[in-house]
Amino acid sequence: MPSGEDAAIKRVLQDKRFKKDEVYLNLVLEYVPETVYRASRYFNKLKTTMPMLEVKLYIYQLFRSLAYIHSQGICHRDIKPQNLLLDPNTGILKLCDFGSAKILVENEPNVSYICSRYYRAPELIFGATNYTTKIDVWSTGCVMAELMLGQPLFPGESGIDQLVEIIKVLGTPTREQIRTMNPNYMEHKFPQIKPHPFNKVFRRAPHEAIDLISALLEYTPTQRLSAIEAMCHPFFDELRDPNTRLPDSRHPNGSTRELPNLFDFSRHELSIAPAMNSRLIPPHARPALEARGLDITNFKPLTKEEMIARLD
Repeated sequence: MPSGEDAAIKRVLQDKRFKKDEVYLNLVLEYVPETVYRASRYFNKLKTTMPMLEVKLYIYQLFRSLAYIHSQGICHRDIKPQNLLLDPNTGILKLCDFGSAKILVENEPNVSYICSRYYRAPELIFGATNYTTKIDVWSTGCVMAELMLGQPLFPGESGIDQLVEIIKVLGTPTREQIRTMNPNYMEHKFPQIKPHPFNKVFRRAPHEAIDLISALLEYTPTQRLSAIEAMCHPFFDELRDPNTRLPDSRHPNGSTRELPNLFDFSRHELSIAPAMNSRLIPPHARPALEARGLDITNFKPLTKEEMIARLD
């Protein structure tokens, strides 16, 4: 070397038979500038909580994403604020990171150690392997609660401590509730803790918000709302009002903007629960759907077989 240092240089010849076969796969994805986690942190730094209209807007879009993938038999299994991409200029939310997602097949076991801890459904903590897409619904309830509180509702420091945090709010599950989560745990003894009323946990929250959260954070998975049922909840009625506008919470100068299009449903989406379409779609949004050939009064839904995802 010019510096006087010794250097060992080894030349490795590349096999010409394979060099020509080198292929690079580049994924060019849409740029979305923020996450719901960062948005929540923004309000935390201001020592306030996210405006309720923004909570409604983001949670509604999350449920819309879940309704779509759940209808195909896909469970995300890692719903958390960090996996919710957000464009603060438009209010559009997109669900990302499907690295833990799986097509759930009835009677086929799944790993229970899945989902980030604060958002992990109790049946996962109990070691269930035959869970359903309702674990995503539980996680969404946790995300909604976190946006309303400005901090996680169940901040467990370990798997067992996570269950303790849940019991401190929901109370001790009954034997029947434990059976629905994992029947192998029915003989375990738990300290009897009374539930802490949600209206005391969320002291300034409207009744509709508390009612929705209580319908999401149920021990018994089958008693939790489905994603499409949650979208029809009265908590989201403000989004169905054509006069609702979104205040610019980042620049409080009195300016407002239109909500993103929340009702541009596809035929697949309208086939998830056709009986709910009249509740799901406000009157002012129906002409646009009809212009695309989607008249909900004479709608022919896809079959379950046509909607389910397949890997073949």
